[in-house]
Amino acid sequence: MLLVLSCAEPTATSSRAAAPTTAAPQPGNSYVVNAANRTAYVRIGAVGGDGGEPVHAFVRRMFESADSASAQRLVIDLRSISGGDTRLLVPLIKGVVMRDRFAQGGGLYLVIGPDSFSPAQNAARLLEQYANPIVVHEAP
Repeated sequence: MLLVLSCAEPTATSSRAAAPTTAAPQPGNSYVVNAANRTAYVRIGAVGGDGGEPVHAFVRRMFESADSASAQRLVIDLRSISGGDTRLLVPLIKGVVMRDRFAQGGGLYLVIGPDSFSPAQNAARLLEQYANPIVVHEAP
């Protein structure tokens, strides 16, 4: 599985400066890293190409910020994903699996809801299989 995940993300890197703590690069995607309680919160709402920042670049910036703040918990909000290409979420799954502090019990929270469709369901299932998330279901 890790071999498949390692092949999914483009290998080009950016020479941009370090990412800010809060970002909203494209509609529906945002993250906040709270250094005080060492928690990163990421909201994924757009997994399709709409001409904005690619999802893999957004996820990379989020993990860079979480790593630099020594975040010990990651909250992934998948409630807003209403469709798109599941393969675009591979960098998110790979990033979690490669960081033991998130993959272990109590380090990862998944928030899903009644409007979460296939990419969110697939990502949640893979994270349940390869990490140990606490899944929070929003009531319909």
